[in-house]
Amino acid sequence: MYDQERDLIAALAGHRIGRRDFMRRASQLGLGAAAMSGLMGQMASSALAADSSFDWKAHKGTTLKLLLNKHPYADAMIADLDAFKELTGMDVTYDVFPEDVYFDKVTAALSSSSSEYDALMTGAYQTWTYGPAGWLVDLNDYIQDSAKTAGTWDWDDVLPNLRASTSWSGVPGEALGGKGAKQWALPWAFELNSISYNKRIFDQQKLEVPKNLPDLMETAAKITKDVSGVYGIGVRGSRSWATIHPGFLSGYVNYGAKDFTVDGGSLKAAMNSPEAKTFTADWVKMIQESGPKNWSTYTWYQVGNDLGAGASGMIFDADILGYFQNNGDTKEKGNIGFHAFAANPDAKEPTPNVWIWSLAMSNFSTKKDAAWYFMQWATSKEHDLFGAVKKDMVNPVRQSVWDNDDFKTRIAQNAGYLEQFKASEPGAKIYFTPQPLFFDVTTAWAAMLQRLVAKELPVDEGLDQLVASIDDQMSQAGLQ
Repeated sequence: MYDQERDLIAALAGHRIGRRDFMRRASQLGLGAAAMSGLMGQMASSALAADSSFDWKAHKGTTLKLLLNKHPYADAMIADLDAFKELTGMDVTYDVFPEDVYFDKVTAALSSSSSEYDALMTGAYQTWTYGPAGWLVDLNDYIQDSAKTAGTWDWDDVLPNLRASTSWSGVPGEALGGKGAKQWALPWAFELNSISYNKRIFDQQKLEVPKNLPDLMETAAKITKDVSGVYGIGVRGSRSWATIHPGFLSGYVNYGAKDFTVDGGSLKAAMNSPEAKTFTADWVKMIQESGPKNWSTYTWYQVGNDLGAGASGMIFDADILGYFQNNGDTKEKGNIGFHAFAANPDAKEPTPNVWIWSLAMSNFSTKKDAAWYFMQWATSKEHDLFGAVKKDMVNPVRQSVWDNDDFKTRIAQNAGYLEQFKASEPGAKIYFTPQPLFFDVTTAWAAMLQRLVAKELPVDEGLDQLVASIDDQMSQAGLQ
């Protein structure tokens, strides 16, 4: 019987069978619920430990400390920590902060060279500051070291655009993932930008899901006009980088527009190109006609909450934002549908910009090798699958999880989600030009959008002013 149980665990861990098949076969072996639960608990450790040449207990007795943002991804990791402790014999402590103060906490810890934290959550954009400053470890040295990295970890299973989007040479304007790029972080879970819409409203009004920006503008205007108390389209509007990176940039690059042109290491702002002006003019008009009344205050939270409350007909934002509204305790739970979106009517595919919650290692940690063991585990196939199936770690970063039957069954409960992901993922990556003034540039960009929506300036004139201002900043920083 022991051999059969062992083989059953190995089949599940190796993704050769799904959870339903596992439970059926376990029942055939006469295992009760408690025994089956025990086998499931052994699964993650068994799969990672399958490489007998790798000693997961090498740092037994070590205690690591993490710096975490309050997020469903962190919740999933915390819920699975016993598996890490069992696998490695290490312990983990952590501090968790809400996002409105989290990045300030990270900057304070790293800029002071504090050794308090060994690993931390970060976005890729933040590493453009942290990495070149010498605050993070280049993880390539670990990834390429077979003595420190388990053969079962399988870096190539992580979606390639995400691997590239979290690596950069540190040279302003050089492409992400290019020659000489340093791997400043490991992708942990991510979001791409698409349309999430209220199926109930669309059915009642006999509407079709918009295929491009002109369609989106027309549909949003119709909802605003015909559905009492509901506005057509939710997008972010606060004076922050976070307003630029989701739907706005995804549509912007779909029109062929760029943030910068790069020539011989010189970066020139390009927000006033013909393509940029065409897209921005329509974006501004869409918000004026069909956006929320207090659009300039809107962040991730307001955009999502309005969709979940039935106050908006659609959002063009993170797919996971719609997912959380569709599966959480909301008025419109179960009513949200998902659709891939290419803003340009002439585009062949969507080009969603991505946000990637990632894990990075502090360069000031005194336990770097042990911290790498944690990072391997936290980004492993096994934990990624646990988070995606048992918790809300959506979107997972590993292809093997997207191929997993249990995950596909769960995600299929969200109408169109898997289809929008498959259509969007090939073009999903970070489209910003990496450079050290990222937050200054995007904040100024968001501020100009606010002025354009408020009709303080014509779009063409406003974008010309924006470019002149950013070029001046780049020149003063020695980037022109």
